[in-house]
Amino acid sequence: ETLARFEKDVKRTDTGFLAIATEVENDGEKASETPEKIKELLKEFQDILPDDLPNELPPYRTHQHEIVEEPGSKPTFRAPYRLSPTELTDMKNRDRVSPSQRTHPPSTSPYGAPVLFTPKPDGSLRMCIDYRALNKQTIKNKYPIPRIDDLLDQLRGATVFSKLDLRSGYWQIRMADNSIHKTAFRTRYGSYEYLVMPFGLTNAPATFQAEMNHILRPLLDECVVVYLDDILIYSRDMKQHVEHLRRVFEILRRRERFYVKLSKSEFALEKGPISRTHGERSRSSRRPQENRSRTYVEDTREREGVAAVPRLR
Repeated sequence: ETLARFEKDVKRTDTGFLAIATEVENDGEKASETPEKIKELLKEFQDILPDDLPNELPPYRTHQHEIVEEPGSKPTFRAPYRLSPTELTDMKNRDRVSPSQRTHPPSTSPYGAPVLFTPKPDGSLRMCIDYRALNKQTIKNKYPIPRIDDLLDQLRGATVFSKLDLRSGYWQIRMADNSIHKTAFRTRYGSYEYLVMPFGLTNAPATFQAEMNHILRPLLDECVVVYLDDILIYSRDMKQHVEHLRRVFEILRRRERFYVKLSKSEFALEKGPISRTHGERSRSSRRPQENRSRTYVEDTREREGVAAVPRLR
C-alpha cells in the first residue's frame, strides 16, 4: 500500500524521494573494534567524556537562549494537567532529587507551563514541559538548520567517520538571565524555572545550532559537519582521522568544556550510511533518471540508508 501510494504521488508531481531503512548485518564494512590510536585519544580526553553532566551550571557561552515575545504578549499560564498515580509517583521521586543545578525553585514567575509524561522505549517515563502557549507568542529565530542533503555533499572522498553525540546538549547551554522566569513550570509538588535551555522551546534548535557552528567554524566542511548535537567527523584515511578527532576534542575542551556521551558516539566507522568503496559520493552526482520502472524501487530495498528516486514512470 505504501509503495502504491508513493508511485501515485510521483506520477502526480513527477518527482519523489524514497527513504529506506534497513538493518545491515556486520559484514566487515563497519569497524568491529575501536583502533588503538583512537582508544588512546579517548583516554587522553576522558575529562570531556563523563558518565553524567557535572552537577553545576555550564559557563556563559557565546550564545545563551533568549525568549523574545511578540509585542503586547502577556505571561502564559496553564493549570497543571491531571496525572495518573504512576505519573504522580514519578514526579514526586523527581522532586526529591530537585533542585539540581539546572533548575531554580521556588518560582514566583507569572508564567507557568504544565507537565506531562510520555513513555520511553524501556517502559520508563519521560517528563515533558508543555511550552506550546509560550511558543505561540515567541518571535521565531530564523537561524538556518542545515539541510541533510547539503551535509551529505560534504562527505565526498571520505572513507573514515566518527559521530559524537553531546550529552544532554541543550542542558549545556545557559538561559539568558532575562528569560529564566519565562521557563517556569508547575508541578503538584513545586514550581521551578530552568537555568539551562530546556527541551520544548521553539527556538532551542536554532540557538544550539548557532553555538555549534560558532565553536566548530574552523573545521566546518573541512572535516566536520554538525546537525544540532550530532557532530560527524570525516576523513580520507585513518591517520588523518585521528588528527581530525584530536582537533575536535581540543575545541570541545577549550571552549568551556562541552561534554560528549560516549555510549551514543561511534568511532572509526569505515563506511557511512550511503558510502561506497571509493569514498562517500556526493549526491550532486546523481542525475534524474527517465523510464525507470517499478523494478528500480524494488532494488532500492537492498540498499542501505537513503535512496533517491528522482523520476519514476
